[in-house]
Amino acid sequence: MSAQPAEDDEDLTARLVAFVGALRSKGIPAGTSETVDAAAVIDVLGLHDRDLLREGLASALVRRGGQRDVFDMTFDLFFPAGVGVSEAAMDAAGMELDDLRDLLAMALADGDLRTLEQIAELAVDLLGEVGVRDTNTAGWSAYQTLERLRPQTLIAQVLEQRGQGGAGGQGQGQGSGQGQGGSDQFTDRLERDELRQSIERFRQMVQAEARRRTAEVRGREVVTRHAVRPGNDRIDFLSANRQQLEELRRTVQPLARRLATRLAARRRKNRRDRIDIRRTLRRSMGTGGIPIKPVYAKPNPARPELVLLCDVSGSVAGFSGFTMHLVQALSSQFSKVRVFAFVNAMDEVTDLVDLEETDLAGRIGREAHITKWHTSSDYGEAFADFAELFMDSVGPRTCVLVLGDGRNNNQDPNFSALHEISQRSRRTFWLNPEHSTRWGLGDSVASEYAEVVEMHECCNVEQLTRFVSRLLPV
Repeated sequence: MSAQPAEDDEDLTARLVAFVGALRSKGIPAGTSETVDAAAVIDVLGLHDRDLLREGLASALVRRGGQRDVFDMTFDLFFPAGVGVSEAAMDAAGMELDDLRDLLAMALADGDLRTLEQIAELAVDLLGEVGVRDTNTAGWSAYQTLERLRPQTLIAQVLEQRGQGGAGGQGQGQGSGQGQGGSDQFTDRLERDELRQSIERFRQMVQAEARRRTAEVRGREVVTRHAVRPGNDRIDFLSANRQQLEELRRTVQPLARRLATRLAARRRKNRRDRIDIRRTLRRSMGTGGIPIKPVYAKPNPARPELVLLCDVSGSVAGFSGFTMHLVQALSSQFSKVRVFAFVNAMDEVTDLVDLEETDLAGRIGREAHITKWHTSSDYGEAFADFAELFMDSVGPRTCVLVLGDGRNNNQDPNFSALHEISQRSRRTFWLNPEHSTRWGLGDSVASEYAEVVEMHECCNVEQLTRFVSRLLPV
């Protein structure tokens, strides 16, 4: 960055403590020992090589996968490459939008990351200012900058500058050169994919610059709270967009491997250390009622069965889809897994749950009978269907998981059907993706259902992971 160097007179210790606190607020579990390690890193590496400092602090503070993006965004706020307006931005004051777009197109054609970074500074300074200067509304908007600059519309212009424009069409026009035409088309697609990746990197540069400039006038903590997105494990299922849900889906396999290790460890511990209270007390009668030698219960090698009842309507579908994928990846930890889906009718979808399926809810909607005469959620009707048609899937070794928000659209909740399912199973849990503060509001009957079965808030991957690793029967 060509902005002025950051000031060195700030208390570095206070800045580091604030930095670690900001990371914790975004879900990175950095504690006292990690902070001490980070201080040692700064003492050894110094502040002169910013890239080296970034990697050193990351090695001390980042412990899990999926946290690096959050760390990098926060690091850029607390250890910026410079402050204020860059020299390039000051020199380009008054530049026209078309000139800036032409400059961006040339940088994209050359693949020059350094120039792209400078253009990002220019664009934010010229196009991104929002609010009123010297007030608490001042700041810079990456969204406004990118909307005005529209970098995604420059692909054709960049290809023309690279000499690639029309290559695919010329190849197709040759009657005896179909192979060459196909090669040209393939090359053109590669060029376009490369440009889209460069444009995405430029978007990230604009976002980073807007955060840096805004933090100087609004404060680092404020910008961290509102502009640094949390890690994937802290994203709310109900508010996640399509791209975030796709990112979450890619985390299923590594998360499943980690959880499988924990479940296996719990199973070994339960088999080894569980005391048979009744037999221990009977043996203690020979020692005056003092249980000198405990009697351990016989190990039960049988693994539990798992049954999922998943609401796949509306925004809840993202949560249900993720959990179905996760359970499918964990299927080796259970003797049997059966999955049922519903909106207002219940149907088995075990064979439809595929880890490679990107639109699981859509596939279930097309291939399973999950609705009747209307398309609104009706938990009572769905539970009645399960009790009538599929109750043989539940037994004394079965753990039942109900996935849904409990919003019943003012229909009959049918508590008795859910109670019958709970009584027949070994354990029944309800995983609710809504925050508990919203249970019982509007058409939600979650609070009433929570009196029938044990209900847990599972708004994000972190809470779901905690439930699976600590409470799911093994």
